[in-house]
Amino acid sequence: MAIRKEDIHNLIELLPEDDQKTVFDFMQYLLNRAKVKPDSWVQIDKANPDDEPLSEEELRQLNSEAGYVAGEDAKREFGLQVDLP
Repeated sequence: MAIRKEDIHNLIELLPEDDQKTVFDFMQYLLNRAKVKPDSWVQIDKANPDDEPLSEEELRQLNSEAGYVAGEDAKREFGLQVDLP
């Protein structure tokens, strides 16, 4: 079923601004999903999950405030289109 781009655009225009952002994010997700993954990503997808518990050092680093980057800072620095905490 072919859908005219103009019809999609018109529907988006009718949505509240917050919902327009949701549509935008979802469309980006669909585009990224459609891209062919590099071989290295395919290998990662096939790998067994890492279920090894974190070491004491890893837990210390995880719980440390040092090096923490706020979601908004990461979003701006990396040009992300998603909302981060």
